[in-house]
Amino acid sequence: MKVVIAGAGSVGSSIARELMSHGHDILLIDQKPESVIRSGIENARWIIGDACELTTLKDAQLEDADVVVSATGDDKVNLVVSLLAKSEFGVGRTVGRVNNPKNDWMFDDSWGVDVAVNTPRLMTALVEEAVEVGDVVRLLTLQSGVASIVEFTVPLTSAFLGRTLDSITWPADATVVAILRDDQPITPSGDDVIDSGDELFFISTIAAEDELRQLLMGSAED
Repeated sequence: MKVVIAGAGSVGSSIARELMSHGHDILLIDQKPESVIRSGIENARWIIGDACELTTLKDAQLEDADVVVSATGDDKVNLVVSLLAKSEFGVGRTVGRVNNPKNDWMFDDSWGVDVAVNTPRLMTALVEEAVEVGDVVRLLTLQSGVASIVEFTVPLTSAFLGRTLDSITWPADATVVAILRDDQPITPSGDDVIDSGDELFFISTIAAEDELRQLLMGSAED
């Protein structure tokens, strides 16, 4: 997969290193030449330039990218890059970093953003995930606020213990997409039996979240 990352600061560099370790083709765009050395990933492909300039994005051959990640520390830049990627180059998927939570509302499809990553919100969700076993935690909002990824850690008191996924009537717009058990990810099947401590990950519409929460929270016995 070809991924173009605008912004080679700590966030952009970390994303690049992780994706490269999985064999993806990475191109980094940054205005500062010293970013190449500072990032420690000189073996990646680089363009030194302004990612908000069409000429820079043309040099990056953005039309061939599968994903564009706008990871700079400036929300205005991230919005412009996402919009250009969608409107001028037809990129199939864009991910935009939200630096200021007050700007979160702008990161939607009107600005060409498919997935908005609000770091403070994500960190809060991860903290809640760690301490609120038995609660439903939204990790990410997808597709301009229409859908989300949510997590539920199964408590010892859950009435779902020992039941298979297929034996539970889930909300129509919520789907189990992964199970994390003993730090090992599992691709779910209908025959998988739920155990205490399992982390269930769902893709759900925002509208179905409350129904999913009532189902899962109601499964915990007093």
